[in-house]
Amino acid sequence: MEFFAVNGKRPVRLSEATRKFAYESLGHKYGLLTKETPSVLLDGYEGFADLTPLQKYDIAIRKIAEESPIRICEGEKISGAATLGNAIYHIIPASFQDKAVCGSVSHLTIDFETVLKKGVNYIAALAEQSLEKYKGSDRQPFAESCVNCIDAMRDWHGRYLKELECRDEYKDNYNNLKKVPFEPAESFYEAVQSLWFTFAFVRLCGNWPGIGRIDCLLGNYLEKDLANGKITLEEAREILAHFFIKGCEWVCGGNYGSGDAQHYQNIVLGGVDEKGNEVTNNVTYLVLDILEEFGISDFPTTVRLNKNSDKKLLSRVADVVRLGGGIVAVYNEDLIIDSLVNYGYELKEARKFANDGCWEVQIPGKTYFIYQPFDSLQILQYSTLNKYEDCEFASFEELYQKFAKDLKERVKALGRDHLHHFIHTGVPTKDWKWKPSMPCTVVSVFEQGCIEKGLSYFEGGPIYNMISPHIGGLPDTVNSLYAIKKLVFDEKKLTFAEFMDVLKNNWEGYEPLRRYVLDRYSYFGNDNDEVDSIAVRIVEDFADACDSIRYNSGYMTPAGISTFGRQLEWAPYRLSTPSGKKAHEILSGNFSPTPGTDKDGATAIIKSYCKANLGRTVSGAALDIKLLPGIVNAENGVDVLVTLFEGFVALGGHFMQLDIADTELLKEAQKHPEDYQNLSVRVSGWNARFVTLNKEWQDMIIAQTGSKI
Repeated sequence: MEFFAVNGKRPVRLSEATRKFAYESLGHKYGLLTKETPSVLLDGYEGFADLTPLQKYDIAIRKIAEESPIRICEGEKISGAATLGNAIYHIIPASFQDKAVCGSVSHLTIDFETVLKKGVNYIAALAEQSLEKYKGSDRQPFAESCVNCIDAMRDWHGRYLKELECRDEYKDNYNNLKKVPFEPAESFYEAVQSLWFTFAFVRLCGNWPGIGRIDCLLGNYLEKDLANGKITLEEAREILAHFFIKGCEWVCGGNYGSGDAQHYQNIVLGGVDEKGNEVTNNVTYLVLDILEEFGISDFPTTVRLNKNSDKKLLSRVADVVRLGGGIVAVYNEDLIIDSLVNYGYELKEARKFANDGCWEVQIPGKTYFIYQPFDSLQILQYSTLNKYEDCEFASFEELYQKFAKDLKERVKALGRDHLHHFIHTGVPTKDWKWKPSMPCTVVSVFEQGCIEKGLSYFEGGPIYNMISPHIGGLPDTVNSLYAIKKLVFDEKKLTFAEFMDVLKNNWEGYEPLRRYVLDRYSYFGNDNDEVDSIAVRIVEDFADACDSIRYNSGYMTPAGISTFGRQLEWAPYRLSTPSGKKAHEILSGNFSPTPGTDKDGATAIIKSYCKANLGRTVSGAALDIKLLPGIVNAENGVDVLVTLFEGFVALGGHFMQLDIADTELLKEAQKHPEDYQNLSVRVSGWNARFVTLNKEWQDMIIAQTGSKI
């Protein structure tokens, strides 16, 4: 039984039974079973149509807990499963008159730490206290909903215990699940089960949460059990492997647009704890073992690195990365922690950072997060350059200042969009009242602040509330400005008006000039200070604009840089670029070079990216680098990757996604998908099995791969 690797063969450490379980799960068995029962039905509930949205929500969650199929997979070591198919599509899997009752929540990492250390009963007690506190107020219904949803989770837990108790072969599962997650976990096995069961219930209800710092959550339990002789590392690896295999229960095969593994269940490894002590432990290495053996792309994993990271960890991460699949990325936690502190977080909070289920930075279990993406290239083309009609600039500086003004106006408009979440009374933000929003109690009970405030996740309940503007198309904008600077203002090969006419006609009749612009200039990603300085300026101006709306929007508004594949949906609206690209081409992803423009290797890309003050992009700035297998196949291949990691940290990077990809292999997978079912590629903040991407997404990945080293 083989699990596909782009480069080399995956090792075998786990038992044949566990490998069989993994193969069945990745082979669509449980995903197809899940789709057989899309949702629970609420049509028979008398008077349902007349209830409030929150009352409907509570009934839906109760029905999900009472009626969703109970699934015990053959040989599983941990139990619980999200068995309603519509949850796969980011909606609550409960329908009334053929319509979903409610949407659901993603881009968050919930408070697993409290579940493990104190148990859900502790959270239930907080909910009862909140209900007493807010009785008779407009916050009473939410407090009641918190109590109701925890009771529903208790019912679901009871159904699993009843099923397991009847089956002798699952006696260990039954004993391990009896107390958790309602009581604190006392062993590694209980902790893994508690973490999984809580996660499974939240996703059963349609939500897509991240996992967060799994080694920080589980490490102490394993160390204690190892010291007491209660478990061996081999046994722990088997148990933890079942957590990852269970997480593939929504793998269904087929074509899913942006891939079938995009459920935001991201994981973070390593880094320091709130006291500044290194977290890396046996769980860290067990996770890397499992990812290396199975290549499971459903849990995109990011390792927190710093200037003191152990060479052993760097080498182990490189071992996994070199097999391909893009499963493991890296954070530079030195920069990120400093950026969070500078933004106003306490140091101990900043050190706790994880992700939102993708790669954007947040404090897990305490943060409402959403991002607002926009295309900076369209701002340049449509606003600054007026679609290449009736515009004139006497100097490059005049042009840049107009673009910076247009960029700031766009960010201000995003800030104004936030205001609809509030009833505006009294002093701005201080006296504003949150408007009622879509019910989301299941995630609210696992976000600190919600129960205590009597406010849901969407209504200001979490401790930190964040809407992050994300600039996209940044390298394309940088290259466009640079090309105008060089061609018009420095070399004076044609006037500004003449160049606008060329662009308005999509370069038709000017192929020699287009080839000159494409081939003569060294664009972003080649360590060219002249062009990179434009990127530096834009990042500063964008971050300033984000900061300017922070204190009158009701939210924290940290800057971020990303596309998340939106270069596909933006392409039809993009005009020809001054840097030689024709209209509607698919251009740069995240803060990575425009395809075909990076000519000087991965080190040059990292240097260009790191020249910007990425500490200002508090939410995150993603860099994608794809390497050909030959680069890391040599005897010193691991050393090459380790050097890239170390350089990335030393130069001040933020977040880097490295993937080992082969253009010809990807093209072959397009032709014969049946032979490449488990071939994984990094897309953006998520991975996808390549054959489950539609052709448009596949072609984009191939184009990006072909442009790399």
